Amino acid sequence: MKKRAVAFLLGTVAALSVAGPAVAMDKVVKIGVLNDQSGLYADLAGTGSVLAAQMAVEDSGLTKKGWKIDIVSGDHQNKPDIGVNIARQWIDVDKVDVLADVPTSSVALAINNLAKEKNVVLLDSGAGTSDLTNKQCSPNTIHWTYDTYMLAHGTGTALTKSGGKTWFFLTADYAFGAALERDTTAAIKAASGKVVGGVKHPLNTSDFSSFLLQAQASKANVIGLANAGGDTVNAIKQASEFGIVSGGQKLAGLLMFISDIHALGLQAAKGLNLTSTFYWNLNDGTRAFSKRFQERIKTHAVPTMVQAGVYSSLMHYFKALDKLGGNPHDGAKVVAEMKSMPVIDPLFGKGKIEPNGRNIHDAYLFEVKSPAESKGAWDYYKLVATIPGDEAFTPLDKSTCSLLKK
Repeated sequence: MKKRAVAFLLGTVAALSVAGPAVAMDKVVKIGVLNDQSGLYADLAGTGSVLAAQMAVEDSGLTKKGWKIDIVSGDHQNKPDIGVNIARQWIDVDKVDVLADVPTSSVALAINNLAKEKNVVLLDSGAGTSDLTNKQCSPNTIHWTYDTYMLAHGTGTALTKSGGKTWFFLTADYAFGAALERDTTAAIKAASGKVVGGVKHPLNTSDFSSFLLQAQASKANVIGLANAGGDTVNAIKQASEFGIVSGGQKLAGLLMFISDIHALGLQAAKGLNLTSTFYWNLNDGTRAFSKRFQERIKTHAVPTMVQAGVYSSLMHYFKALDKLGGNPHDGAKVVAEMKSMPVIDPLFGKGKIEPNGRNIHDAYLFEVKSPAESKGAWDYYKLVATIPGDEAFTPLDKSTCSLLKK
């Protein structure tokens, strides 16, 4: 009996010794791209973000090193409950390791909690709320492309300093709109401006007439559009019909994407100021990526900053996996590795990931060209100013993230 017991134990040890290296060399990873693929944010994220993820997988070189990388995608319809249900199914059943994109701040905040609970990675490129790296920060989340603090301290500060001393807000009634109005109000006051009023509108609004009449009646110098995508486009188009700009008030699209400018046309959008962290025609790196993207996207559109952010965040993620050598399933460990590495990126430039999960890189204040200034398709922006990354995003000493040592 003793010999049998010893033989059994030796067999068990042998089995473990064989299984050990197999576990150590686990190089299987699954990516879930979760966004709006059918609604007002489909153009700025949608299937373009899925393509950007596919390009990152191809460019990473990991498959040549023995990695197996799969991508799944889903439409959260801008609803937190739907987003969480999809993500939970992906994680529990499909074994997704990293969630990418996730626009719509209310959805992103819900997914942020789930990612921490399940110890997977959230690489958020699409959501704007600065709460992701402040009071809702997580060791599993990196906020990559932009946020409401950046938008406020770009467009909001610039317009206030250039004479827009009084503001009225049209604000999308969900987490993103609230955060953008909050952060822009702080920037306006810091620049000696004043907010004289505001009104909230439902997400995906088709008729802005009553809201625009209130803004017009306020006599504010600037009407701040604390919304995005189709809501911003509809508000600007209808403001033109009301003669708001011709009447002397200025519109501030606080979050605008190149897809929005394309939808509006340069005649309607000319002169608008906006803040972005990516523009396809900024430099050789952005042009090279955008050319490849355009050749593969059905619409032949250039990438938005959200889609570029999906690509860049995943490229940095893959560098961390390569450095770790395997085992991508401990999300907090992978994020910690990503934070330890400098960000060297052809689309957003050199950067760094702060302990609160905020990716720091330059931002740019642009002005939309007139039709006469544009030299060709998608030639929409002229650069007004470069905002260094350390000025564009929330300073660490002002962050309320619990991960920071006080």
